[in-house]
Amino acid sequence: MPKPFVPATGPFKPTWKSLARYTVPDWYLDGKFGIFVHWGPYAVPAYGNEWYPRNMYQRGTPEFEHNVATYGPQDRFGYKDFIPLFRAEHFDPDAWAGLFRRAGAKYVVPVAEHHDGFAMYDSGFSEWCAAKMGPKRDLIGELAAAVRRQWLVFGLSSHRAEHWWFMDGGMQFPSDVQDPRYAAFYGPAHPRTTPPHEAFLDDWLARTCEVVDKYAPQLVWFDWWIETPAFEPYLRRFAAHCYNRGAEWGRGVAINYKHQAFREGTAVYDIERGQLTDTRPIFWQTDTSISRNSWGYVENQEYKTARDIIGDLADIVSKNGAMLLNIGPRPDGTIPEPEQEILLEIGRWLAVNGEAIYATRPWKVYGEGPTRVVAGSFQDTARQAFTPRDVRFTTKGDILYAIVLGWPERGDAVIQSLGADLTLLPRAIAKVEMLGVAEPLRWSRGSRGLRVRLPAERPCDHAFVLRITPEG
Repeated sequence: MPKPFVPATGPFKPTWKSLARYTVPDWYLDGKFGIFVHWGPYAVPAYGNEWYPRNMYQRGTPEFEHNVATYGPQDRFGYKDFIPLFRAEHFDPDAWAGLFRRAGAKYVVPVAEHHDGFAMYDSGFSEWCAAKMGPKRDLIGELAAAVRRQWLVFGLSSHRAEHWWFMDGGMQFPSDVQDPRYAAFYGPAHPRTTPPHEAFLDDWLARTCEVVDKYAPQLVWFDWWIETPAFEPYLRRFAAHCYNRGAEWGRGVAINYKHQAFREGTAVYDIERGQLTDTRPIFWQTDTSISRNSWGYVENQEYKTARDIIGDLADIVSKNGAMLLNIGPRPDGTIPEPEQEILLEIGRWLAVNGEAIYATRPWKVYGEGPTRVVAGSFQDTARQAFTPRDVRFTTKGDILYAIVLGWPERGDAVIQSLGADLTLLPRAIAKVEMLGVAEPLRWSRGSRGLRVRLPAERPCDHAFVLRITPEG
């Protein structure tokens, strides 16, 4: 039996007043770009998306029909039966971590447990985990060690809260969800409208603190359902425990939340598949996926382009945010080749232009240009592609970076926000350079803006960066 949960002692108490003294660590403020990993038994059917385990028990869904036609009725072949097929036989954590480093990521956040209830770590609270079934490996522990060998920050996500209701469809017709032999895996399977009871909440707290104590993550990401009122006192207890552990380790730690689950300033606000229309004074994050249709591996993946992802990264960073970009490995532990190629393309861009991303801070205005960014979650496909007239600004000390999100066809880039008659940059400009270009640039500044003649050859694909140094 696992040991009872004992909260860590330290400077934080489980009150909002105490938690309001939290500060975001420098590694997070400076890192800007991380990799999210959705991986679990749901990768085996590779159909629909990572909600296959729920939807296969929802009558009338494509997943329900697919499961019956491909594997058999749910009382004979249920979600549990995918676990032996989830083997991770080609999982190479060092190869993963090396890829993430080459992609330019500064932190890595694998899913420790998704809504399906299968723990990807060595759980002391459940036999239904990767260390004891399926791969029979502590996948989270192995990846944590590999990530740290690459000098990247390790985090993890917990979606355990959503397990309260995730399998409730299986209670409506004959299925293995109703079999008492599997109750420890399929969970309460209550309707989403039923508040979680104390036993579930106590278990949630114990499991979530277990992964903190066992793997020392510096970032813990939560999905939305923790905003359910019953979780509120448990969130305060967890946050105090996590922040006190960070103080004990001497490492800066952070917690991600959505909507209003935490009080502002006590953790880091996160927007799923979405952005903001303007700069947020308090640091925030977007979590989004490299694909449009799924977070986990599916056979018919619809991928974004590296150009679009880089444009979103620049937009988010200019508004005081960070991007957590998700990939979905295959059940054998290999990362699909298109995803590797996109990550490496992002890494090549950051190798040239990372100076304008890492360790930067927002400027007086986030940018300029015609492309409208729609605020809110699930808006990452709602806008058109950025154009060469779209510019995003970041700063580092006195240096101003103008990230131009496309290559102008006529050979000149014009930054209207830097017009001589405006007060945004009252000091004269001493120098204008382009990252990745050694030769000096021709430029002029007038009432209509800063005009820069571009070099004959591009230093990189996609966006390019002007480094602007003021006089004095």
